[in-house]
Amino acid sequence: MARKFTASKTHLRPDPRYGSKLAGKFINCVMHNGKKSVAQRIFYDAMELIQKRLPNDEPVDVFTRAVENVKPIIEVRSKRVGGATYQVPMQVNKTRQQTLAIRWLLMAAREKKGRPMAVKLADELVAAFNREGIAITRRENVHRMAEANKAFAHFAW
Repeated sequence: MARKFTASKTHLRPDPRYGSKLAGKFINCVMHNGKKSVAQRIFYDAMELIQKRLPNDEPVDVFTRAVENVKPIIEVRSKRVGGATYQVPMQVNKTRQQTLAIRWLLMAAREKKGRPMAVKLADELVAAFNREGIAITRRENVHRMAEANKAFAHFAW
């Protein structure tokens, strides 16, 4: 049976400037309507802004560390047991951790209004690098929900 989606991991190319597969994946997530050159310009402008703000750190390392800081370790999933729905805490696998981190970073950057996307993205990446900002708050909320519902952990099978 044919698959609905292709596995992006098999077709994913590293970005041209830094040679990072994570950066290539992030650029693809920034992209709208197939305009990859626009997404690349946004990402690389954000990297230049990060370089200016944190001159001692390599911008790709700041980006990678920001994504690592936002990755959730545990999340809650709804599980229906005997007519009741429980929020069951479960471990998050590596690919989903990365996907959620990228999604939350972009969502946090897009929520801010009134400035160019590259500036908003740089702000959010630096904030995540310093373990603060909207994306980190979201991660903490997910962990707090999992902690509050750990009484239902025995439903995770």
